[in-house]
Amino acid sequence: MDKNIITATGRRKTSVAQVKLVQGGEGKVTVNTKTPEVYFGNNPRLRYVITSPFDLAKDQKFDCIAKVNGGGLASQAGAIRHGVARAIASLGDSFHSSMKKAGFLTRDPRMVERKKPGQPKARKRFQFSKR
Repeated sequence: MDKNIITATGRRKTSVAQVKLVQGGEGKVTVNTKTPEVYFGNNPRLRYVITSPFDLAKDQKFDCIAKVNGGGLASQAGAIRHGVARAIASLGDSFHSSMKKAGFLTRDPRMVERKKPGQPKARKRFQFSKR
């Protein structure tokens, strides 16, 4: 069995995921040396987010090893999905077009807005007093 390793980087908010896909695996997913059930806890939506690119590549089996840091659990799951989709898309045009069509290759540009001086938060203002 040919075991090629494909690497890619995925990002979302402040999370960065380094993803390695091993072709010809059994479909095991590892996130920071833990299973997704342990790492993401009792949240099936986040586990679905990271496995959704594999559903589009049905004819291929991969083992996924992801190292992720920064941000919260939701943005880490999004970063892993982005990295997995990029790695699968690098295999060929048919994979690339299906990942692009599903929207997995687009990096989500939304970031937290910075806090402005003279305000308690980014948009919140201190109470106005006329007198």
